[in-house]
Amino acid sequence: MINGTAPLHKLGQYRDLYVVIAVIMVVIMMVLPLPPFLLDILFACNISLSLLVLLLSINIREPLEISIFPTLLLLLTLFRLALSVSSTRLILLRAYAGNIISAFGDFVVGGNYIVGFVIFLILVIVQFIVITKGSERVAEVAARFTLDAMPGKQMSIDADLNAGLISEAEARQRRVQIQREADFYGAMDGASKFIKGDAIAGIIIVLIDFVGGLLIGILSRGYDFQRALNTYTLLTVGDGLVSQIPALLVSTATGIIVTRAASENNLGHDLNIQLLSSPKTLMITSGVLMVFAVVPGLPFVPFFILSGLFGLLGYALFREQASVETSAIADEARRELEERRQPDSVLSLLQVDMIELEIGYSLIPLVDSEQGGDMLDRITMIRRQCALELGIIVPVIRIRDNLQLPPNSYVIKIKGIEVGRGQLMLNHYLAMDAGNVTEPVPGEPTKEPAFGLDALWISEEHRERAEMNGYTVVDSPSVLATHLTETIRNHAHELLGRQEVQTLLDSLRSDYSAVINELVPNLMTIGEIQKVLQTLLREQVPIRNLVTILESLADAAPVSKDLDYLTEYVREALARQLCRQYAENDVLLVLTLEPQWETVIAEGIEQTERGNVISIDPRILQRLFGALKSALDANNLVQPVILVSPRVRLALRRLTERNFPSLIVLSYNEIVPEIQVQTVGVVKWPHED
Repeated sequence: MINGTAPLHKLGQYRDLYVVIAVIMVVIMMVLPLPPFLLDILFACNISLSLLVLLLSINIREPLEISIFPTLLLLLTLFRLALSVSSTRLILLRAYAGNIISAFGDFVVGGNYIVGFVIFLILVIVQFIVITKGSERVAEVAARFTLDAMPGKQMSIDADLNAGLISEAEARQRRVQIQREADFYGAMDGASKFIKGDAIAGIIIVLIDFVGGLLIGILSRGYDFQRALNTYTLLTVGDGLVSQIPALLVSTATGIIVTRAASENNLGHDLNIQLLSSPKTLMITSGVLMVFAVVPGLPFVPFFILSGLFGLLGYALFREQASVETSAIADEARRELEERRQPDSVLSLLQVDMIELEIGYSLIPLVDSEQGGDMLDRITMIRRQCALELGIIVPVIRIRDNLQLPPNSYVIKIKGIEVGRGQLMLNHYLAMDAGNVTEPVPGEPTKEPAFGLDALWISEEHRERAEMNGYTVVDSPSVLATHLTETIRNHAHELLGRQEVQTLLDSLRSDYSAVINELVPNLMTIGEIQKVLQTLLREQVPIRNLVTILESLADAAPVSKDLDYLTEYVREALARQLCRQYAENDVLLVLTLEPQWETVIAEGIEQTERGNVISIDPRILQRLFGALKSALDANNLVQPVILVSPRVRLALRRLTERNFPSLIVLSYNEIVPEIQVQTVGVVKWPHED
């Protein structure tokens, strides 16, 4: 077996060379004369190849399975024209071009030259006007629509990728598929011109064979007119048929390929499924044919037989479908029973979605696209916005209707636990007072769910009036989208697990493999990197600049394994980002602490096995909160920022994050030179009365 297959394996190494040789030989055929027996072999090969192409086109599921078809069409056309040139040479020189041409001529002409020419002309007209013309038009339209649809398909892929429905590899594969489709239909648009030109060339070659043959037979060979007509008519018709039948097969294959853009299976399967899918239609057809059978003047037997066949076929399909439906119902019931009996059938119930949005039944129109809801599109944009602003991949947001909720209520859950709740009024608008209201408008008082601001639900008729009076007016879907976005921002650190960190690292590995290979696992584990990133996100620090974060960790990790120290080191590396995030026009408005406060906080920091712990007298801590609240109220900052020394920054943040969640704590080391710091207030040390 080994010795027998070795030569075949060696021969398979030169497949590309065989194609090159075959193309060169086709070109040589147009110049060198061929003997009749070799021409018979090549004509048989031409018919076989054309039949093979037709069968392939019938059995493919999608056009790209035979993506070389445009090139193959060109090669087959060139081969067919080379054979026509060789056969014409033999017809004119020898009045004989092989047994295949003679056999085709005898069979079709059958002693009547006019009938032979008519049959040949009908074949040419069918190919040229019907199949070739239709295939050319379909290929042209398919190429145009494929190119026009490319932007929409690309956007659909991006939307699925952003929604987490597909991976990056799947998105890349689908983009390549779209590009291949565009290239294929564009090539088919041009290749269909080969068939048209081949049909025209076939007509011209037949005329040359006939007229030239008559002249040569009469003038050179001394045939009388009858003998010349007999000889060259037979050869002309035979040559034309031998060329046009393979051309007709290839033209049909071209038409099948370019017209099957919407098919998912091969042609035989689609015809069987789609034509015989409705027993009702077959029964109606049977009845109509029976009416034709009893109409006076029409033949009874053909219509009666066809009516019976369609009736029996419809009845058989009806019985088959009923049996399949009954079997499917029984299988489904049996499968559900088996699943309930299996011990691991409850495992799926243990899975918890990272983010869930539960809505009351009155809010279903917001997420139902058929009712005009666009919440799914908004969620896609929210995930995209969070990726750009925070640098994390937000998991897929599951939306469920909950009949236990009030009709107009919704609940946002993180890992199965409720973290936000609100109420919406469909076909109403939320009007919020931003401090510029000149005149109130009638509405139902409520609270804006994302920020807890006082607001009103107003109807459509009061919307324009509210905007003119200084209210900020938003629609119900925007209220829900804003609440969902803020919830994701506030809980971003909970959404970043080890698997998400690994995904972020894998996305950078191809371009920044040096820093990742140095850091993981030699200096830090995935879990330690996750803790650092979570600490940054907890303080609303975006981690999109992940390369800088990883390089900073690679620099600091050899010095210390303390995650608090590593986090502060990373923050200092992100100083410019932090300053730009909170400064306005290169001016940063800050509060400062009196030195006594920093001394108390620094003395309260204790190092333990579980990290730094802050231990301060609760009475002193309450005084700190009171002084901090007084300073914030006195200055009324839009974005409160307090500037402290690096040694107490993290401690102060942990002390204040519960009572002052929006307070930003920066250290002096996180201020870049191009930012101007302006102190607007001081958190004073309480003096004893």
